Amino acid sequence: MRYPKYVKAWSIVMMLLPWLLIPLLGKSAFKRFFPSGIFISFVVLFVNWIARKRRWWKWYDAFSPKITWVIPFTWGPFLIGAMWILKLTYGNFLRYIALNIIIDGMFTYGLGYYLKRFKIFSLLRLTKNQLMSLFMIDALILYGFHYLKEKVQ
Repeated sequence: MRYPKYVKAWSIVMMLLPWLLIPLLGKSAFKRFFPSGIFISFVVLFVNWIARKRRWWKWYDAFSPKITWVIPFTWGPFLIGAMWILKLTYGNFLRYIALNIIIDGMFTYGLGYYLKRFKIFSLLRLTKNQLMSLFMIDALILYGFHYLKEKVQ
């Protein structure tokens, strides 16, 4: 199957563009939150592996059937977004949860329509509320991991 050139280019831009915000994050914040961002990114990839097997959702192909849109999303906006959310809210759990509800809600209830329309992502056997619940579990795992990491250090 041939993939249109714009799909590959757009997925590369989607993955790399958020990295331009790293200098604004600051060196110390990057060092502090990067391990947690990497950890939750691997958790998300594992959940996506389960979701693919169980057909909870579908990420359409970006480069090939093995490299779907989940790769650019995970290593771009998701990783960088996780670090920014931690920087802006860590230490205030209610603010952390509120910001995650807003951002995850925008993805689930707003952006999801466009992602399906442009053949990037669509839900199959999961409802929007179930997806939102899964996102909130990921958010709790991220906060918990970072809390434990800070305790150990």
